[in-house]
Amino acid sequence: MSEKEAYQQKLEGKLDEWKADIDKLKAKAEQASADAKVELEKQVNDLRGRQETAKTKLNELRQAGDEVWEKLKGEAEKTWNDLGEAVKTASSKFK
Repeated sequence: MSEKEAYQQKLEGKLDEWKADIDKLKAKAEQASADAKVELEKQVNDLRGRQETAKTKLNELRQAGDEVWEKLKGEAEKTWNDLGEAVKTASSKFK
């Protein structure tokens, strides 16, 4: 397995993990009081948008040639870090 393929698998695993975390937040929103529900749904919508951005970056990495993927890797890292921090913050805020 190439470094590129291994990296893609790592990103896919994190996306799956974060999807589960976002789904848990969505479930909490459905059970929350009205005020908390509004805030949770806002957070979930933001996280879903970030998740879509991350999926787009992953698809760009998949399609990139070997010479371009290193550049895209840096952009993907930033996207993944942003999404990871946002999920972590939202999860801890609504425990």
